[in-house]
Amino acid sequence: MKSATLLLAAASVVAAKKNCSVESIAQFLPKNSTVFYADHYAKGANFTPPIDLNYGLTSIPSGADTVYELPLAGCVAQANISLPNNTQHSVGLVLPDDWNGRFMAVGNGEFSGSVGWSAILNTMWYGFASVSTDTGHEGNNGSFGYHNEAALANWGYRALHDAVVNGKKVTEGYYEQDISYSYYRGCSAGGKQGFKEVEMFPEDFDGVIAGAPAWWTTHQQLWNVLTAIWNLPETADYHVSSAQMSAVQDEILKQCDPQDGLKDNILQNPLGCVFDPVPVMCNSTSSNDTCVTPAQLVTVNKLFSPWIEANDTFVFPGYTLGTEVGAPSLSDDFVTYIQYMLQIGSDWTWEDWNPDLVALSDKINPGNATANDFDISPFYKKGGKLLHYHGYSDPSIATGSSIYLYNHIQEALRPQDIPIDDFYRFFLIPGMEHCTGTPSDQDAPFYMNGDSQAGSLSGTVYGVPGFNDSKHDLILAMVDWVENDNAPSYLIPTKYKNDDVADGVDKQRPICPHPQLAKYNGTGDVNSAENWHCSTLY
Repeated sequence: MKSATLLLAAASVVAAKKNCSVESIAQFLPKNSTVFYADHYAKGANFTPPIDLNYGLTSIPSGADTVYELPLAGCVAQANISLPNNTQHSVGLVLPDDWNGRFMAVGNGEFSGSVGWSAILNTMWYGFASVSTDTGHEGNNGSFGYHNEAALANWGYRALHDAVVNGKKVTEGYYEQDISYSYYRGCSAGGKQGFKEVEMFPEDFDGVIAGAPAWWTTHQQLWNVLTAIWNLPETADYHVSSAQMSAVQDEILKQCDPQDGLKDNILQNPLGCVFDPVPVMCNSTSSNDTCVTPAQLVTVNKLFSPWIEANDTFVFPGYTLGTEVGAPSLSDDFVTYIQYMLQIGSDWTWEDWNPDLVALSDKINPGNATANDFDISPFYKKGGKLLHYHGYSDPSIATGSSIYLYNHIQEALRPQDIPIDDFYRFFLIPGMEHCTGTPSDQDAPFYMNGDSQAGSLSGTVYGVPGFNDSKHDLILAMVDWVENDNAPSYLIPTKYKNDDVADGVDKQRPICPHPQLAKYNGTGDVNSAENWHCSTLY
């Protein structure tokens, strides 16, 4: 097994302090760009993004600064770059002194609206020159897109591609050296951005890591609203409380866990579970926190079933069993998709829901954000590699949407005799929630330093502590695949005790390329990856 050092030594390394200044960075950007700052920081120094340039940072409490520690010495810069129709986007760059010769772009979350400083500093630790964009607006809802097609296009695909193009120019100009390999890492909206890049700009990256992609924008955003509407109003006899959903979840885990062949509180194959709701049904028409009535069971069934509209039209998959859904509630941010991105206006409320919104959403396809060009053969022919993952317990984006995406890409490539496993591997992660984390009752291994995962652990964490190799670390797995042609036959997520590296490892087990599943060998510690193997379902 190759170490992180050996893997990242494959590309040429530049170890020198360059001219980190506004003037130096500006010379590599379009003439009408504005470089706000470019400062050199020592390793371990603190960097505070100026709030006036980063209002959209969701981690900034009102009136407070967010402080990041530099993992390596290097240059940190932020600039505004013009986009079509008199629009612009803000771009953050990190350029380490000990550059490994590689370039990494990172994605955004939800409706974006901020530079991903934590993400690019996380990748800087490996020695990457990294870039992030705020996608052309600040904040994290859809209001920016009202009567503004240019802003929607920036968000949908244009800003990230521009950040990649200009980020590469700055990197090569700054180091006076060509980039050896280019990579991408993102999850959620960032996962969607990764697929959008693969589809529209296959030459941008050699390797793309895309987690839990919000790829079906036109349907998923409506589904996010509809799942809450199914549980409204709170006075309805079909409304399910958080406590009742918790009782349902407990019963699902109780029934489904043994069905995968090992009783360990982790659902290895929730799609294979047959669930009987009778044990969680109330004995009378009155309900309490530990059971549900027939009317409430209808709501529960809707959440865990595909969304089907008129003429048996499939719209979006439901949650997988084992997902801690909670009591769905209406998010104002999700409502703004309908109000502003579908151009209906602020007067729209959930009481105005109409199934015709699906057709309207498909027609408008705000920002051309939906990544549904399933023929990704140009990326294959270019030699690109795609690593796609999704947690089985995702309460934000139904896991089935990734399965749908994978299946449709496979169907598009089959007539061309393209061997999908040669360049595209899809991993389902038992017990992982949205991009990161795990339900407390499953406590499953999830950590591979995917996008945003480091924030789920205590303290400042880089890489996969104790396991910086291509089996445990997503970034190193992709580097090994692209540069050494070692495709990942399995990966090993880690669960640290109390999500604290200092407390040691709680459990590890492999995840396998879909449609394979990890199976326990029958002997040895179930929390040790060596006692598991990948196997087909049948």
